[in-house]
Amino acid sequence: MTSSNARADWPAISLADWIETRDALHLWLQIVGKVRLRLAAPINHSWHSTFYLTARGLTTSPIPYGGRSFHIDFDFMDHRLVIAATDGGQAGFALEAESVAAFYSRLMQELARLGIAVHIYEKPNELPVAVPFPLDDKPRPYDADAVHRFWRALSQADRVLKQFRSRFIGKCSPVHLFWGGMDLAVTRFSGRTAPPHPGGIPNLPDRITREAYSHEVSSCGFWSGTAPIDYPAFYAYAYPQPPGFGEARVLPDGAFYNKDFGEFILPYDRVRDSESPDDSLLQFLQSTYVAAADLAHWDRAALERG
Repeated sequence: MTSSNARADWPAISLADWIETRDALHLWLQIVGKVRLRLAAPINHSWHSTFYLTARGLTTSPIPYGGRSFHIDFDFMDHRLVIAATDGGQAGFALEAESVAAFYSRLMQELARLGIAVHIYEKPNELPVAVPFPLDDKPRPYDADAVHRFWRALSQADRVLKQFRSRFIGKCSPVHLFWGGMDLAVTRFSGRTAPPHPGGIPNLPDRITREAYSHEVSSCGFWSGTAPIDYPAFYAYAYPQPPGFGEARVLPDGAFYNKDFGEFILPYDRVRDSESPDDSLLQFLQSTYVAAADLAHWDRAALERG
């Protein structure tokens, strides 16, 4: 139950209410994300494979294919998958209840109709069970209202994360959505190399994880929840984690350190119910970054906007 302070523009979202749809959407995003991963020129930290927020949903942004480009969008207003190419070609289909195998087949058929042939790795990443997409024929629901509310929450998070990103002049990622964990993230870098990451993320090669964390980072973002955090939340972590990070005092009230994830957590509803959601979220982003940067002795004067 949320309080009377909850803002209408920060929608109510409950993981339990849409978890089956969330899991289906997660796998559909992986399939489309792997198309971009396969065709786009590689960028460090896998930044060439992510999604970006739009005024209607999510986009791959332009993907090169021979002498033309195309993008694939998830439109969460009309609930359609939209494919558009620079030669004027268009394709797509309705987002609706169907299996992962059916979604995969329809996507490949629509791409082929535009003369686009692409072969992706057909298993999901970062999930403990990796059923190949063409074999995942279990019926999946599609709760359009829940998806729309989740996208609206992503849009609010995207807006505030971009404001936070603007304060940093060092190396910094875009604000983007990684399809592996289906999380919206932004990552700041100290400029120093980091010790090799231990890896161990399910169904993700350790070489990818180690390249992603090749340099010291302070990272934050938003995701829909994963047990034991079975609710939508904002997160913040550091790699490598400096001594004392988990004991640092961070804002606002309600933020806490979760030892299972090694991250600070701020429940989405704590932000939504606050007098000023933007200010509450910015407090969390800034205080967790300061804890990471100060404990790890980053050169903040050189990295931050004055």
